[in-house]
Amino acid sequence: MYKIDDIINKVHCADCLSFMKQMPDNCVDLVLTDPPYGINYTRHIKETRHIKIENDNDLKWLPEFISQTSRILKSHGNLYVFCSWHNVDIFKVELSKFFSIRNMLVWDKGGQGMGDLKTTYGCVYELCFFANTKTSELNGKRNSDVIRFSSTHRTGNVYHPTQKPTSLMGFLIEKSSKEGDVVFDSFLGSGTTAVSCKELNRKYIGIEINPEYCKIAEKRIFNTQGSLF
Repeated sequence: MYKIDDIINKVHCADCLSFMKQMPDNCVDLVLTDPPYGINYTRHIKETRHIKIENDNDLKWLPEFISQTSRILKSHGNLYVFCSWHNVDIFKVELSKFFSIRNMLVWDKGGQGMGDLKTTYGCVYELCFFANTKTSELNGKRNSDVIRFSSTHRTGNVYHPTQKPTSLMGFLIEKSSKEGDVVFDSFLGSGTTAVSCKELNRKYIGIEINPEYCKIAEKRIFNTQGSLF
């Protein structure tokens, strides 16, 4: 079993389920993660193909992931899990087994994505479950369940095919944690959650299965101004 002090403020190149099983009970204050959506996602930008997202062909991993998340999250802690409309029903069923779902947040990305340009409507949003086991107060004013932050694909900051902007992740971190808290991201990708934690004086535990994305995340964290406890 890992000791919490040995794993905080680090990027761990590992399978998240195997890693989470070695984490102590009730050891993180906030879980904020953007997992594979189970839609076999690929994206092309200017002839450059991103590294394919691991484990995105199905959601067989989801029940165990939710179970382990429930175990490692403190009783007062909150959970944010991004998903898309394609499998939102599956995510909701699994989350409801262990958590009370408080909101379905809608992230307005500020512009349409690509895809089928002729037979479908342009998608301008992604979904994010907000859940917990015990009601806890959010920080700051009461915000709408529609949150608006420009996608990184529109600002040119592209490290990962499904990368979230630091403004978005930082907003959620500030709403549901305080300085010094431990934020856990089981699907760290290019490191946006960890970067936001460093900027906001939170501790983090990040897991990413792909070694190349781990390198990108570590470089981004190193180049980020902030204080880690």
